[in-house]
Amino acid sequence: MGSGSVIDLYGLSYTCLGTFFVAAAANTINQVLEVENDALMKRTSRRPLPSGRIGIEHAMALAAATSISGVALLASQVNCVAAGLGAINLVLYTLVYTPLKQIHPINTSVGAVVGAIPPLLGWAGAVGEVSMGGWVLASILYFWQIPHFMAIAHLCRQDYAAGGFKMLSTEDASGRLTALAAMRNCAYLMPLGYVAYKCGLTTEWFGVETAVLSAAMGATAVLFYQKSSNEGARKLFRASLLYLPVLLTAMLFHRHPNENVDRSKVESHVRNLSNMSFLEDDMEKDFSDTDMLEERVKAVQMKQTSRPPAAFFSVAPFPFLPVPDFSSSKGYSGYSD
Repeated sequence: MGSGSVIDLYGLSYTCLGTFFVAAAANTINQVLEVENDALMKRTSRRPLPSGRIGIEHAMALAAATSISGVALLASQVNCVAAGLGAINLVLYTLVYTPLKQIHPINTSVGAVVGAIPPLLGWAGAVGEVSMGGWVLASILYFWQIPHFMAIAHLCRQDYAAGGFKMLSTEDASGRLTALAAMRNCAYLMPLGYVAYKCGLTTEWFGVETAVLSAAMGATAVLFYQKSSNEGARKLFRASLLYLPVLLTAMLFHRHPNENVDRSKVESHVRNLSNMSFLEDDMEKDFSDTDMLEERVKAVQMKQTSRPPAAFFSVAPFPFLPVPDFSSSKGYSGYSD
């Protein structure tokens, strides 16, 4: 979304790869810190660490390698803003969100911040800075995660309680507070398409589509609120899975190329042309030296006299003809014996 008329596939590839490495490191450290909790939960007990398929030492070695590689790749091949966001997200995930899961239900909101930073990182990778368009993308991801995760939290509330995690669903026996949080964030999603349009990211049609899609997902959240059952949570979960890819596809379809990026490319091209003019000035200064000018003229004359006349180019493909000799300084001297 942050790219100009022509997408930089080279930069996109390195941004995705660097983000992948940082995310892998964060996920690995998270599983190292929660290995005992994961062993108590049905949905996580078969992960590599609690099941014993991988040791803690191997996991930490992987985390160290991927974290260093990811941040270094973003810094060297993308830009320092993207690398900084990657490093911040790694710290936020492992040192704030992970321990907070066993302390207070607010961990879900903190985890949503962690999930919203990657699109902001991608925007910074394309633009080189954190600007309004990146915040719009991050906001979409943030508010989408709450209903998505509230559905999961309700379905897995007993598992979370067994693992010692403090979730809203584990303290909400009726499920209505969980459903209410999902409804509220679906409502927050509705105007973001219009904000994207006003920021120049998309056409006005994306605002309409965002409102309709958000209302549709919100309707499943309302049903979940009216009857806080596992079936209602499943409908909300499925709606959230469908919502994000459809919304982002519509966003790409209605996108406006980032004019600031196009303008910066034009300015860079102008600067390159200016640098070339300086080189031409230097060459003119060099040619002001009479001796150097004479040497260059002689070199050009020798090069011209060593070229074959145009008439002889036609015989070149025939190997049985004698090889012509053009080494004479006076021009073509005929065939050599």
